[in-house]
Amino acid sequence: MTGGQLPLTLPHRPALGREDFLTAACNEQAVAWLERWPDWPVHALALFGPPGCGKSHLLAAFAAAQDGVVIIDRAALTVAMVPDLVEKARVVAVDRLDESDDGEDALFHLWNLTKETGRHLLLAGREAPARLGVRLPDLRSRLSSVLAVGIGAPDESLLAAVLVKLFADRQLKVTADLVSYTLSRSERSFAAIGRVVDALDRASLAAHRAVTVPLARAVLESLDTEER
Repeated sequence: MTGGQLPLTLPHRPALGREDFLTAACNEQAVAWLERWPDWPVHALALFGPPGCGKSHLLAAFAAAQDGVVIIDRAALTVAMVPDLVEKARVVAVDRLDESDDGEDALFHLWNLTKETGRHLLLAGREAPARLGVRLPDLRSRLSSVLAVGIGAPDESLLAAVLVKLFADRQLKVTADLVSYTLSRSERSFAAIGRVVDALDRASLAAHRAVTVPLARAVLESLDTEER
């Protein structure tokens, strides 16, 4: 391979078990409510927080720990599939709740059928369901009554732990200096950390070199230039 050849884009397998989820003050309430299932005071629970804060990971970990949990993206949900989903599931989890404006009828039908049949509904999105711009009055009323639990912004220690985990998911060994340098020059969000790790991984493959502070400096400068 020549120095300018693009690296192969190989899929990595992130660790998504419950034991891999990092619990901290910003997400401990969400974790606690999932661990209380099925003893929820209402049939529907919503998790909300910024992109990359771990909502999808929590859903996957919950599904791995419990039988009968089905996860579907809001954009993929249709009225026709609702009866089959509810019949097969003890919990139907709808991810990326606010990343689509379509399918209000399907979501309304899902809400009603899960409640009528004694199933549970788990929602996840960036905003609390009560804040969504829902057009159907009956659906808006139901979403306003959901038990909504926020996942807050991470502190530096959690961001560092997440950064190390993301590198480990890609089987990349990094030093404490590299972690400290990367955090000091990255946007303080899970989504931004994920983008940096992806860029560093690709740069490392392309250059046939370890992930080091000099490589991180070059990658972060390149990302900063692209965002301007």
